[in-house]
Amino acid sequence: MIDLATSAFILLLVVIDPIGLAPLFLALTLGDTEPDRKNTAIKGVFIAGIILIVFTLAGDALLRYLNISTASFSIAGGLLLLLLAMDMILVRQSGLRSTTIREQEEAIHKADISVFPLAIPMIAGPGALTTLLLLTGTPVFRLETAVILAILLIILLLTLFMLLLASKISGFLGETGINVITRILGIILTALAIQYIINGLLVSFPVLTGS
Repeated sequence: MIDLATSAFILLLVVIDPIGLAPLFLALTLGDTEPDRKNTAIKGVFIAGIILIVFTLAGDALLRYLNISTASFSIAGGLLLLLLAMDMILVRQSGLRSTTIREQEEAIHKADISVFPLAIPMIAGPGALTTLLLLTGTPVFRLETAVILAILLIILLLTLFMLLLASKISGFLGETGINVITRILGIILTALAIQYIINGLLVSFPVLTGS
């Protein structure tokens, strides 16, 4: 159980990347007052939390409905997380972890960015949704699912904290400091993604284990 909690914490921390979200959030709320920025952060994290929690509870049922095996999704999810890790190591923003250039331009002209692009895809993006599906490979609610939900809530609270302190974090770490942290998290995610791919291959092709 401790291993599951640790794995869930590291994975969700890396793919949601609260520290990396701070400067992006600051740029999207440029010109807003502090109360408005606070309300946007709270609303965005709340909406993203609802989406992620529902996906955690219903994700496995969706896979079974689509007749997708856990092993197949483990391989596909591992590949997606590997692409995400490459973006992080290269400090390159893409639609996997953040908004595209055109989405950012659209968001600037929106009165409320809490749903788009803050909740989706900045917080509840493909990486976070895929991670939750990889972590919850059980058809019923069990203790493991409760642990994952608890870890998810901790990460969401940490994300909210980082967004509320976005201006201070950006000023303290600077772009270089944030990029260094992002690269380190990307290296960790690379190893975890490859492990998911290996696990899926071993289940799909038992001959690889030599048994």
